[in-house]
Amino acid sequence: MNESALIKKCIDGDQRAQRMLFEKFAPKMLGVCIRYCKSTASAEDVLQDGFVKVFTKLKFYSHTGSLEGWIRKIIVNTALDQIRKNAKFKSDIALDDVDYKLELKDGVLERLAAEDLLKLIKEMPSGYRVVFNMFAIEGYSHKEIGQELSISENTSKSQYSRARAYLKKQLEELKFER
Repeated sequence: MNESALIKKCIDGDQRAQRMLFEKFAPKMLGVCIRYCKSTASAEDVLQDGFVKVFTKLKFYSHTGSLEGWIRKIIVNTALDQIRKNAKFKSDIALDDVDYKLELKDGVLERLAAEDLLKLIKEMPSGYRVVFNMFAIEGYSHKEIGQELSISENTSKSQYSRARAYLKKQLEELKFER
């Protein structure tokens, strides 16, 4: 079944089509959720909530751009909504107060498996993790992040710098373990 037919059947409430759409995109979207959530269980909750929104809003999908990209945006926004519900970003530290650079030597990053990097990202403090994901992975600007999370642009930059410093420290520790 082609994508347009699948979407139409989903909009019409066909449960088999909805299951097909879910099974097609859920594994990739769970990966997105895991990057934002502290635990797999909360990532699965966000995924479920996100797909409820996908099915509710599917009739508004304009067929411009990829369906996967459209679903991803809903999933990311659902994760951000969940984070906003559970915690607030409290620190508003000027970027000038933080001078971190992520410089990796000795090929640590090359030897690091994607699974290891994901584990490090999951272990980050919530504020670092969210800003890191939004900026480094999703491509949001610090201004957009500030607007989405109701924080200042400088707080976003500060959280990102701290996330990089956190990763640098963790990666250096891995270098000594390997």
